[in-house]
Amino acid sequence: MNLIVYRSSGPHKPRYDSFEIEVKRGMTVLDALFQVRDEVDDSLSFRYSCRGAVCGSCAMLINGRPMLACRTQLEKLLEQAPELKLAPFPAAKGRMGYDADIEVLVEPLPNLPVIKDLAVDMTSFFEKLEQVEPYLVPLAPIPEREYMMERKFVNELEKFTNCILCAACYGACPVNAEDASYTGPAALAQAYRFAIDPRDERGKERLAMEDKPSGWPACRFYSNCHKVCPKGVPPNYAISKARKELSEREKGA
Repeated sequence: MNLIVYRSSGPHKPRYDSFEIEVKRGMTVLDALFQVRDEVDDSLSFRYSCRGAVCGSCAMLINGRPMLACRTQLEKLLEQAPELKLAPFPAAKGRMGYDADIEVLVEPLPNLPVIKDLAVDMTSFFEKLEQVEPYLVPLAPIPEREYMMERKFVNELEKFTNCILCAACYGACPVNAEDASYTGPAALAQAYRFAIDPRDERGKERLAMEDKPSGWPACRFYSNCHKVCPKGVPPNYAISKARKELSEREKGA
């Protein structure tokens, strides 16, 4: 098979390079990129860390869909399993054509500036995460031991605590593609996660923080965020619940 890789460096015009790969059982896209870097072109740049679908570092656009390179197997891509349909976003179809029977197209994660090849600048993603203040502000009085929570609260929080900050949702979001100021699905999901945490004293205030044009109201519920999340986190659900609660507050005011 051929691995077609987006290449970009400094002032040079972006291009696509093709590399012939001998596919082995269980081989992932990340394995293929390592093979290219180690055996063909050591200038190829991409980001990775744990190689176990935990850190989120290797999210990139694979055959037009944000995925983790470390858990995406080449064989399954070539088998062309039924594809989950996504709402259109600018980079969804890739920036060049390819034969899905014998080729795999790998591009950088959309909606983020490219540093080099497949490595993108995550600064704006993390800045938006920081603005929602994703950390617990303890509810007073602080207990001498651990906080105790009812199971119903734990179950609701667990919908969002699995986020690995890979930014796949950010890359697949049509709103982020159009509006750079949009807080984005990952950050909004974390804002909601802390807003509903019974241990946090700023719950109601947290929802109000993102009640602005670039926050909750900006979402159009394309739901790409949930579909591409490698951990099944549903930002669309969080945004819907937040908007509903804010609307009820306004009616009751």
